[in-house]
Amino acid sequence: MDYGPSERPAGAVPLPTAIKILVAGGFGVGKTTMVGAVSETRPLRTEEVLTETGVGIDDLSGVEGKTTTTVAMDFGRITISDDLVLYLFGTPGQDRFWFVWDELALGALGAVVLADTRRLADCFPSIDYFEGRGTPFVVAVNCFEGARRYRLDEVQAALNLDPGVPVLLCDARQRESSKEVLITLMEHALKIRESRRRAAGG
Repeated sequence: MDYGPSERPAGAVPLPTAIKILVAGGFGVGKTTMVGAVSETRPLRTEEVLTETGVGIDDLSGVEGKTTTTVAMDFGRITISDDLVLYLFGTPGQDRFWFVWDELALGALGAVVLADTRRLADCFPSIDYFEGRGTPFVVAVNCFEGARRYRLDEVQAALNLDPGVPVLLCDARQRESSKEVLITLMEHALKIRESRRRAAGG
């Protein structure tokens, strides 16, 4: 018997649902660190050493010790259950590599925008991008050592976020902390999807 595209032989193991999530934010905010911390496999990285070519182009304010940069993406994977797998794509943070964002964002359920309170304005391009595309996102404040702590409502106001956008603290180096961010994003994105479905009369 021939099986159509939607048919599956009896006893076949169903393929897990794959969900694509972006990790975005400014240069040096911790995107590569977060993907590496939470991925269950060795993450794929496309980092290159910073050279004199970037002098005057790349803003190293606040991250003067950074020696490498992501030029395409970071990629990691985390299995939530037997039937659900998250694929994480860390976006490049520098303006000159933003041309790859449209490809990375295609089909994404949502995004994490990492924030550094020392350079909060670096979040705006990511926030504007996801708002423009209608992509659900959360803002995760990466708590760098020595950085001033702000209340979450202060961060929300400073970024002029819609009240419905979740803002939370995290340590991108810690797996559990990063997982909490992803869980919050999933819940937020699914809530928005359901709201849109109801509004469309589905």
